[in-house]
Amino acid sequence: MTAALILTAQALSASAQSASSLLEGGWNGKISVGQTELTLVFKFQPAEDGSLIATMDSPDQGAEGIEAELDASALPSVGVKVPSLSASFSGMLYRGSIVGSFSQNGLSFPLTLTRGKEVLNRPQTPQPPFPYRTEEVSFTNEAAGATLAGTLSWPVGCGLSIYGDAEGTAPAAVVMVSGSGQQNRDEEIFGHKPFLVIADHLARNGIASLRYDDRGFGESSGGDVENATTEDFMQDALAAVEFLRSSGRFSKIGVIGHSEGATIAFMLGARRAVDFVVSLAGPGVRGDRALTAQVNRIMELSGQPGMVSEEMYRQNVRLEGNSWLRWFIDYDPSDDIAATGCPVMAVNGSRDCQVISSLNLAAIQALLPPNERNFIKEYDSLNHLFQHCTTGVPTEYRSIEETVSPELLSDLSSWLTANFLP
Repeated sequence: MTAALILTAQALSASAQSASSLLEGGWNGKISVGQTELTLVFKFQPAEDGSLIATMDSPDQGAEGIEAELDASALPSVGVKVPSLSASFSGMLYRGSIVGSFSQNGLSFPLTLTRGKEVLNRPQTPQPPFPYRTEEVSFTNEAAGATLAGTLSWPVGCGLSIYGDAEGTAPAAVVMVSGSGQQNRDEEIFGHKPFLVIADHLARNGIASLRYDDRGFGESSGGDVENATTEDFMQDALAAVEFLRSSGRFSKIGVIGHSEGATIAFMLGARRAVDFVVSLAGPGVRGDRALTAQVNRIMELSGQPGMVSEEMYRQNVRLEGNSWLRWFIDYDPSDDIAATGCPVMAVNGSRDCQVISSLNLAAIQALLPPNERNFIKEYDSLNHLFQHCTTGVPTEYRSIEETVSPELLSDLSSWLTANFLP
């Protein structure tokens, strides 16, 4: 009996070692859900007893480290359960892959996992050497106790340094303001760096830019983030504008805002703080209306029945929302948009399901004071990030290789150079 137990223990140990050597590390694959592809990542890491600890990521949905249970007791069969999602994967090791299916809520999807970290192709991300200059800078919002760190990019030939002597003609400059949620200066999401791509394009076309890490994120420090609202973040953007203005280096200073950043851009425009405003997918209606439309459009595209009313949304926010969201649902941008007398470029994508173009861009166009230099455009088949897309749902963002539509980049630089360069 003792010998049999020892042999059994040795067999189990050998099985664990075999599973560890064959499965340890990361495995990724894609499932097709309707018109959308979702990447799933399973990670098997060794525990002290030699077994493997399993977790699952769904990077397209921003979910990481979901606890899972691995069953590799009958290799080459491999099973993984994800109790919190009522989901499972069942497959077979075959020529270096695990071929099987992923099941959830009674539905099953073919899934083949391959070893290694998924490499995301981002062909628009600028690579050195650059035909322009950059400088790391910092500025402060003294009232909030926030120090913001950023990157200033400017064209070659201007001889500019924000801290040094200026030579030649000072170009127009833009402050770039990101959307909701704490983000770095590149507005990075799923390996895409849209603000870096835009800054690179502008510098190559004679326009300087300042992009910065959001309050309390990246290299920026200080300031209350937990209780901050859009109005507080507007003060950070105003500090960026004043930083550039105080240098005396730039002929015109404007702001490019994306999503919530566009709301901030119009706030600055209404206060006569900037010479021009660029709204990229900016809200044009009250927050609760804009966000309810977003929820309903995403539900519709995801095949989920039912509609959420504005009152239902407001009740949910009152119960669970944070300070930012409670402020945002009550904010109506109409007055600030109507009070923005400087030239405005306002654009959106027809497949943006976060800031619905037919609702918001139309409102902005109706509210803006007449100005022959205004530029209003809806781009066909672009999503909230201004990528060409299939449906526009956020789960597509990661799988799309394009970071920013070349058409938008061209229109942006053309509008700026035509109106604001000497």
